[in-house]
Amino acid sequence: MSFEYLIDPAKGPRWKGLLPGKPVPYVLRRGEGEHAMLFGDLFTVLLSGDETENQFGIIVSESPAGDVIPTHSHNETHETFYVIEGRVRLFFEDAEGAKQSQLLTPGDFGYVPAGFAHAYQIVEDARMMGTLSGGFERFFQHMGTETDSATKDQPPFVPDFPRMQAAAQQHNMRFMPDFRWPDA
Repeated sequence: MSFEYLIDPAKGPRWKGLLPGKPVPYVLRRGEGEHAMLFGDLFTVLLSGDETENQFGIIVSESPAGDVIPTHSHNETHETFYVIEGRVRLFFEDAEGAKQSQLLTPGDFGYVPAGFAHAYQIVEDARMMGTLSGGFERFFQHMGTETDSATKDQPPFVPDFPRMQAAAQQHNMRFMPDFRWPDA
């Protein structure tokens, strides 16, 4: 897969067209959607901004224990975390700027509005659903590697910081590598 589109977004990425690409009713069965591997996680786009006139998208992630998604913030994207299986520690800044750490278990929900620093760690193999505003769900595909399924044969994710910064810029977000969390 080429990452030329991070310089010229008109060049891709081109996905398999599993989603309709416009606002029409459709159904996906478990395991269907557009998949990408990133940070050792399988991210599946179920609904993109293309189907919602760029209002929001929905993803599901399947993540192995130990994964830490680095601290970042989105300038225009609200993000939700709904834990279906496993345990996830969500780190976030609250409205007063205080650093918080909350353990989420199945059925728990977290919300991080645009502009707030956040990160998360997979404490126990987890499956989560997230809603993202403004078409941000494509970020996972832009950063990751297109795949049909997660397998143990996937190579480990090695951060490519220039590529990460290019994708972050394209999606109006920033990584904050020096940000430190309590209990991290």
